Amino acid sequence: MNRRRFLTITAGLALAAALPRALRASEGLTQWRGRALGAETTITLAGGDPALLSAIRAEIERLEDIFSLYRPGSELSRLNTEGALEAPSAELRACLALAGRVHAATGGAFDPSIQPLWRAYADAHGAPGQVDHLPLGWGGVDLAEGRIALRPGMALTLNGIAQGYIADRVAALIRARGLDRVMVDTGELHSIGPAPDGQPWPVHFDGGGGLALENRALASSSPAGMTFPDGSSHILDPRTRRPAPSHWSLVSVSSRSAAVADALSTAFCLIDDRNHINRICEQFRDTRVELLRV
Repeated sequence: MNRRRFLTITAGLALAAALPRALRASEGLTQWRGRALGAETTITLAGGDPALLSAIRAEIERLEDIFSLYRPGSELSRLNTEGALEAPSAELRACLALAGRVHAATGGAFDPSIQPLWRAYADAHGAPGQVDHLPLGWGGVDLAEGRIALRPGMALTLNGIAQGYIADRVAALIRARGLDRVMVDTGELHSIGPAPDGQPWPVHFDGGGGLALENRALASSSPAGMTFPDGSSHILDPRTRRPAPSHWSLVSVSSRSAAVADALSTAFCLIDDRNHINRICEQFRDTRVELLRV
């Protein structure tokens, strides 16, 4: 199952990709391409020491060892396998704390405890009688001091928030080095300052429309962005235990935090009331919906 891309950065990233390496260096552009949590990742820097890319790669690798569902030794994998994790990292605790805040704000539409449900659908066993008994619910997550524990049988996925969180962490690392014209793209976007030409980063949505991004993050979700073997949406409603209904074909949220935008764009796929969505955004600093496409 491949996650579709819904955002295209048409200025600095496309420019940097098209230029020969020597010319990119002469123009002060540095670019790194790789993967983070399975998503194609691109970081474009205007200026700065290319050695910074080594620090960025190391930071992404470190965060993968916390959030990856596919590395058996990651903190999240160990928590899911063992049901508890002693001395969790500050990053895992912070991400889970934010997840809990979004869960409360969205009335349970965002709930990382759906991992057993997600796995049941991914394995093509998503019949109602087979999923209704699965142990779900954010109330089963215990964020005690120095320890995280799950109710027996539970497991978490942070795929609806961790890519944004990684974008925020990488942006913080770069900003601390003094760079002020950067786009971090982990599947969710976090811009630092304008594009290399001094103008805001122009971002275009799949299917038309766009906006200018500067010192801001942006995330998009779509029920059709990825599907299970039976063709149903990969976004599952933890309240009904069923795939997302087709309220919106594309939801895009901007915020100061890519993690906030990531989580809310996922949750909003399950909420059909525009006014309710706007009220939820008001609970998060400088956050708004940029696109709700039917």
